[in-house]
Amino acid sequence: MAPMKYLHGYPAATLAQVVELQQQNKVADWLTSKYPQAHTVRTDRALFDYVQALKTEYLRGAEPVSKVAFDSKLQVISHALGTHTTVSRVQGNKLKAKREIRIASMFKTVPDEFLRMITVHELAHLKERQHDKAFYSLCTHMEPRYHQFEFEVRVYLTHLETSGARLWCAHDMAASPVPQATK
Repeated sequence: MAPMKYLHGYPAATLAQVVELQQQNKVADWLTSKYPQAHTVRTDRALFDYVQALKTEYLRGAEPVSKVAFDSKLQVISHALGTHTTVSRVQGNKLKAKREIRIASMFKTVPDEFLRMITVHELAHLKERQHDKAFYSLCTHMEPRYHQFEFEVRVYLTHLETSGARLWCAHDMAASPVPQATK
């Protein structure tokens, strides 16, 4: 069995359950039964609107986000699923800072809950820079099931690493409704 690098820090009993699912080749069945369809956010514009709806609902006073995009190089280069950056530009004699959020393109074809988890995570960095108690408190304020979704994303990443098989495809949800960013 391959090491489960995405699941470090979880209790041994939880890891044993994941290993058992892997040995029985039931990880995919478990995830697809919980989440039968992927979201329909496919473009950077749709992602920007999705992120803005969440930001407007939960972080009205936070700095504005000027760019949101899916990034196909993100996971490979920086070993991250999403990033938040501040880009500084000189305009005349002033220095302007713009906030950007990039989400790994693997999130184009996942359930809405997984996209929401990574979006909430990156939005929380607008207020809290460090992964500390205040940061995770803000994440669970925006998405009460944040920790469960994060765990399931980690199980999915483990599945991708061991089998390489994506579970949701763009053609599977042609008739799906557009996900709502709000609860």
